[in-house]
Amino acid sequence: MKFLADHDSDDPILSVVNLIDVFLVIIAALLITVAQHPLNPFTLQDVTVIKNPGKPDMEIVMKQGEKLTRYEASGKIGGGDGEKAGVAYKMKDGSMVYVPEGEKP
Repeated sequence: MKFLADHDSDDPILSVVNLIDVFLVIIAALLITVAQHPLNPFTLQDVTVIKNPGKPDMEIVMKQGEKLTRYEASGKIGGGDGEKAGVAYKMKDGSMVYVPEGEKP
């Protein structure tokens, strides 16, 4: 008689319900992670992300409002035509001072 009364414990659908609960928790955790990502298009903050700084494959990603801008390094640093524009000095307190060339102090 006890065998007939305890048929709910062997129901295979209960295992499926438990798996669905686990998947719902995983999906909720993933949604929270995506929402906290700095490049999330729904955040109002401006963000700059630098990947592999100082390396030949460096990349800069800037998010300003809803606009994403990507800059990729070409591997060449300091190339091209140009002219000296001035001199920069580092002060004792760590601040930087730029003095344009050709102007009197």
